[in-house]
Amino acid sequence: MSEKLNHGTVDFHAHPVDDVFRREMEFLGLDPMAEDGFPLPNWSVPAHLQFMKESGIDYTILTVPTPHIHNGNDEKSCVSARRINESTAKLCAEHPEKFAFAAVLPLPCVDGAVKETVYAMDILGAVGVKVVTNSNGIYLGDSSFDPLMEELNRRGALVIIHPCRARQRPENVITGSVAALYEYPADTTRAVLNMIAHRVMTRFPKIRFVVPHTGSFLPYMLQRFTGVSGILASMGMMETVEAKEEFNRLYFDIAGDPEPIALDMLRMVADNSHIVYGSDFPHSPAKVVTAKKKHFESNEKYVGLVNQIYKENASCLL
Repeated sequence: MSEKLNHGTVDFHAHPVDDVFRREMEFLGLDPMAEDGFPLPNWSVPAHLQFMKESGIDYTILTVPTPHIHNGNDEKSCVSARRINESTAKLCAEHPEKFAFAAVLPLPCVDGAVKETVYAMDILGAVGVKVVTNSNGIYLGDSSFDPLMEELNRRGALVIIHPCRARQRPENVITGSVAALYEYPADTTRAVLNMIAHRVMTRFPKIRFVVPHTGSFLPYMLQRFTGVSGILASMGMMETVEAKEEFNRLYFDIAGDPEPIALDMLRMVADNSHIVYGSDFPHSPAKVVTAKKKHFESNEKYVGLVNQIYKENASCLL
């Protein structure tokens, strides 16, 4: 795979919204509009391949979008995870030079998530797994997820994080109704801070975590968390944690709007070698993604960085 990746741009943030995923939403009784305030976009393999051709993307790591597949029923969610992963594996096998996938897991069912990790990576050929920021209100970093983290660490797995709106949120403001506007970056930040507080990255050092959307609010919150956590630790209210050491082990995709501010903020706290590309297609329309990508590539400020983000870092990460 590395030989291929050295010759092209890799997308770490794109979603297959096929008929199987839509049927599983119905099977689980999940309504995307009710969950996220945003409908599932139209998607097909030919449309995705055409988008990749027009935007200059050579290889894509597919991860299914929200809503998260756990509906409160472990058995049904495990069944859905298996059917979705088998469907995604099939389309990747039909286009191995263009697609790979990170498997969806039925968290917070940890036993089921471990079993699905083994099946997806050993049998279906998944390059890693996708995890959501919170699974029915249980956040990444929670100790109940440690058995899964141990399995992922043993494998040195790629783990792509995707936001999932908080179970409770204000309903009388726009940030509470359209998840992509605020809840996604807020929940990503909330989850990663919880991971830092529980030293997930240093306890499981072989896992390669990819944080979405240019780090969300983390470039600001890292400094604040470092200061406040130090005060709390001195008062015996939490364990001492080296926040920057935890943070430095993370990777970040630039899906969304990296220009003109977000990428510069991320680079103030993250090393350039830990930044990779993400399109967020098809939730971000092809024309919008392509226009943003061309603007980024033509920005003289990022001369030398573009190739590193598109290709070099991806090759090392995979």
